[in-house]
Amino acid sequence: MTMENKYVWRSRISEHQFRQIVRLFSVDLDASQIARLTGLSRNTVNRYLKAIRLRLVEYCDAQSPFSGEVEVDESFFGARRIKGKRGRGAYGKTIVFGLFRRNGHVYTEIVPNCSKATLQAVIRGRVELKSIIYSDGWRGYNGLVDVGYGKHLRVDHGKDEFAIGRNHINGIEGFWGYSKTRLVRFRGMAPSTFNLHLKECEFRFNHRGQDLYPLILKIIRDQPLNVS
Repeated sequence: MTMENKYVWRSRISEHQFRQIVRLFSVDLDASQIARLTGLSRNTVNRYLKAIRLRLVEYCDAQSPFSGEVEVDESFFGARRIKGKRGRGAYGKTIVFGLFRRNGHVYTEIVPNCSKATLQAVIRGRVELKSIIYSDGWRGYNGLVDVGYGKHLRVDHGKDEFAIGRNHINGIEGFWGYSKTRLVRFRGMAPSTFNLHLKECEFRFNHRGQDLYPLILKIIRDQPLNVS
């Protein structure tokens, strides 16, 4: 049986029930809490939450290129470092590359490695050439000026440099701290769902201080979900 619901094609729950899910998701309740408060099964709630998160991934990835002052950095998510594995090796971890436009939004992307080719491909695809780029001293960022960026400033963490005036990457490092703290709650997360939760962190961070409920409803209303 399908119900009339302008947010979901061929929905098996009412529009009122769907709005309840979105409202509770907006205030960061988990699937078990939402199921209990709505009276829906956890499996049903999980299906709708997955569809919502997929739409938020699309929304985040469609945002405009970054310009102005942009911080870049990589971070590693997953199990603790394996003994003997140091540096930027990704043994047992997921590598995430991030861009942070100061006084603006963050953008994240899972990458296979921290090579110059990989990181700079993301930068060149997402950051306008007129921007000022801030990074740490990793060699993967070498040559950004050579490919057309007007200004590239670095802090050398290896020399205990973390902030020299406006030369720092504290903004993107703040996002890493926020996302890792938030993702602790999803213990045992399947690798296949990691990007959905990462992008949810990105979305929440970018719209911190806003009422997410009407924003999420608008995003979905413009392109209704298809929940199987």
